[in-house]
Amino acid sequence: MPQKKEIEARKNGIILVNKPSGITSHDVVDIARRKLGCRRIGHAGTLDPLAQGLLIILVGSHTKMFDKFVNFDKKYEGTLKLGKVTSTGDSEGQILAVKDWKGISACQIKNVFETFQGEIEQVPPMVSALRRGGKRLYKLARKGVIIKLKPRKITIYECSPQEIRLPFVDFFVHCSKGTYIRKLSEDIGSKLGCGAHVTKIVRLKIGPFSVEKAVNPGEINESHLQKFTS
Repeated sequence: MPQKKEIEARKNGIILVNKPSGITSHDVVDIARRKLGCRRIGHAGTLDPLAQGLLIILVGSHTKMFDKFVNFDKKYEGTLKLGKVTSTGDSEGQILAVKDWKGISACQIKNVFETFQGEIEQVPPMVSALRRGGKRLYKLARKGVIIKLKPRKITIYECSPQEIRLPFVDFFVHCSKGTYIRKLSEDIGSKLGCGAHVTKIVRLKIGPFSVEKAVNPGEINESHLQKFTS
């Protein structure tokens, strides 16, 4: 009978998972560990609990490839709501300000979206998985700790509204690594002068990998493992 370590050693690869809204990326990792009977599992790029869509699970030796996946461009679709600013930049946070959006036109919205294309600077949100002093920013934010963060350069290849049904705006974003969609939504609202927060985020693609080929967390099994050699 093969030993447990020998069985685990044969489990290497990636699994494309369609994360639902309402659970954390770490929750998906825990599900994968139970389903595969393997402890050496991680993920390539956190999705917030609100966010859904493509999450790449790294298994066995592929956990060493984290940097390769993180460096891929990503594609998202989402929905922002004009007129309300929240503590987290999304619909789960406390409302900090309410502003009038009724004077905003579809033309203004399209023009503002265009200004966020190309190489821009973005200040990461406090509600993120970045670390400061060994602690995740979102954990510090929950305790009321606010840290002044420096802007970072990102590249937005496409940022466009898809459907405008005020106060909601459905949008599409193709961006480089390090881009925060909730912060982008906040910045768009700020530039429009009425504030905004994100109500929906779906990650569609990470590099060449698409959510269309992803499985639900409850469906994870060894047959879904695929090798990545690039």
